[in-house]
Amino acid sequence: MQSRYTVFVLCILMTLAGIVTAMFWEGGWVILAVFGLLTAIGVLDLIQRRHSIQRNYPVIGHIRWMVEFIRPEIRQYLIESDQDAAPFSRSQRAIVYQRAKGEQGERPFGTLLDVYREGYEFIAHSLNPAIHSDPAGFRITIGNDQCARPYSSSVFNISAMSFGSLSANAIRALNKGAKLGGFSHDTGEGSISPYHREYGGDIVWEVASGYFGCRGSDGRFDPDKFAAQAVNEQIKMIEIKLSQGAKPGHGGVLPASKVSREISETRGVPMGEDCISPPRHSAFTTPLEMMAFITQLRTLSGGKPVGFKLCIGHPWEFMAIVKAMLKTGVVPDFIVVDGAEGGTGAAPTEFSDHIGAPMREGLLFVNNVLVGAGLRHRIKIGVAGKVVSAFDIASVLAIGADWANAARGFMFAIGCVQSLSCNTNHCPTGVATQDAIRQKALDVPDKGERVFKFHRQTLKSLADMLAAAGLTHPDELGPHHLVRRVSATQVKQFSELHTFLKPGELLDGNCQENFYTTNWARASAGSFAVTLAGASTA
Repeated sequence: MQSRYTVFVLCILMTLAGIVTAMFWEGGWVILAVFGLLTAIGVLDLIQRRHSIQRNYPVIGHIRWMVEFIRPEIRQYLIESDQDAAPFSRSQRAIVYQRAKGEQGERPFGTLLDVYREGYEFIAHSLNPAIHSDPAGFRITIGNDQCARPYSSSVFNISAMSFGSLSANAIRALNKGAKLGGFSHDTGEGSISPYHREYGGDIVWEVASGYFGCRGSDGRFDPDKFAAQAVNEQIKMIEIKLSQGAKPGHGGVLPASKVSREISETRGVPMGEDCISPPRHSAFTTPLEMMAFITQLRTLSGGKPVGFKLCIGHPWEFMAIVKAMLKTGVVPDFIVVDGAEGGTGAAPTEFSDHIGAPMREGLLFVNNVLVGAGLRHRIKIGVAGKVVSAFDIASVLAIGADWANAARGFMFAIGCVQSLSCNTNHCPTGVATQDAIRQKALDVPDKGERVFKFHRQTLKSLADMLAAAGLTHPDELGPHHLVRRVSATQVKQFSELHTFLKPGELLDGNCQENFYTTNWARASAGSFAVTLAGASTA
């Protein structure tokens, strides 16, 4: 007998022994039940054809599946180091948990980071530190000369997460925290649910290709439905979603089985049918038409700031949008750059891993194009992509952003433990689930306070860092304040590492040919498609 059958044979023998024992001793039925079940499992293993391991190793082959099932938890709690990012490290999660509880998170005995490792980054400090500023003043005004109702925004806000992806209690807690802290809460493409309105926190309404909350029966944009919601005082800005960092260029389907009554009413879609998020908009097909759509949304919303969110892909497509701004004179109030490192409830692996530009590269590109086109002073830039700490915020503000958004950071603040089960509806903390029982575990008053404290403590830490660098406001940060190690023996300022265009440089026909000028020539205001190299049609 081969050893791989040893356990199966022992189960058979113990089953037979259980039968004999049960005749003389009442407890024998327990032995018979346990080993009889294992024997039955072994027999099924031998006759099934789906799993080779179970056919070759009846009974004990199931141990592999059991260990595989709990492997993520074993790795996260017992094996993973503090700096292993999968996708967020234990250190990153810990700093959010501490600050959400109102703790600053001091660390004894020095840094755990290898400061001589390539890629290590830091802010250069000043020998003449500034007086600490009040973080409550870390705000920016979003809205240019074409906007009738500018918005005073915090430099740190809640990024786009839809009701449907997150539970009702999670949405409630996030909005409660936003109300307490005076910062904004992006709805995500799932529209504005009653849970977004419950506590009255500032809302950024994301309008995506499905036009949820403002769509007609044909799935196209409905101006009347949009206007009816957009004029609400709680809605501070309108954000057109062109693409998402975690799955740019990819639509989505919420199966009919998951379209609950609440989701149906919130999104304006019928129950019993799949809820489709197309990969592209139907309200516009060219950059020029997009400018007309921005103008329409401004008018319908009563003059509120209107902008768009995207993950950078083909460079000439964004440049085509900028050329359309120049040609029409329509200038959006803001642009949010989403990075490929961004998260989502579910996305194809290849899209998450290999499509879309990382946030910093996208930010640098967008900032440079707007500067080079002479429009940067009229458009604010926000970013999103793995932002959880004050240094994360400082590092993106230094290279061109005006504010930063965080999604998963605020999820940690309301209890997310990175179980990576967002797409299963079995979230253990009630954050990313529609299971009514599971989400009851998330206490809204407590978690709302934690959202507020995480925001407050993070900006307090940002104020401390700025003071150490001799600065008093985040808008004073520049690329010369940040430093990166590029080798074991050399560090460079961000101003040395990155290219920064001069104001109006792309409009100067005498510029030397480079990445920016080459792609600028490929862009056309009338189309997202590439034009013949050198044929500028601005």
